[in-house]
Amino acid sequence: MDELSKDKIISFTQEVALRHNYNRSEVIGMLQEIQEHYHYLPESALNELSKCLKVTPQTIYGIATFYAQFSLDPKGKYIVKICDGTACHVKNSRKIYDAVEKKMKFIPGKRTTVDGLFTLETVSCLGACGIAPVMVINDKVYAQMDPEAAAGVIETLAKQETESAEEQ
Repeated sequence: MDELSKDKIISFTQEVALRHNYNRSEVIGMLQEIQEHYHYLPESALNELSKCLKVTPQTIYGIATFYAQFSLDPKGKYIVKICDGTACHVKNSRKIYDAVEKKMKFIPGKRTTVDGLFTLETVSCLGACGIAPVMVINDKVYAQMDPEAAAGVIETLAKQETESAEEQ
């Protein structure tokens, strides 16, 4: 990351802390704002937040790693979640995962694509057993999926992104 980007992250983090009046009890809300803005929690943001709140970096890092909602790794524009809970599992959600995974080229050792477009995750339960198997992309629920349909959704989103980039 270049220094300008790091400076922007630090500046944004300072703004977030100020909006919360440097109130340590609002650290989760601050982390949520930072993650919403960057789609993950950059290390420089965690370090700056610790300075703003006058706590150790380990304190902030501990909170950021305790809650599953937070990510220290960059995530894609589209977060693809495939349920592997019992109802989805018995309806072959693993085949859906495999089909979606084949459509993606990941950063080595990560679950985010090289182009930063997709992050692929499994979820233990999405609370939608009646419409299993389920895939969620960001906030959109795809019910009663099969491998071909799931792969088609990914292809469609990727194509839309390519066309949108070409128009600009």
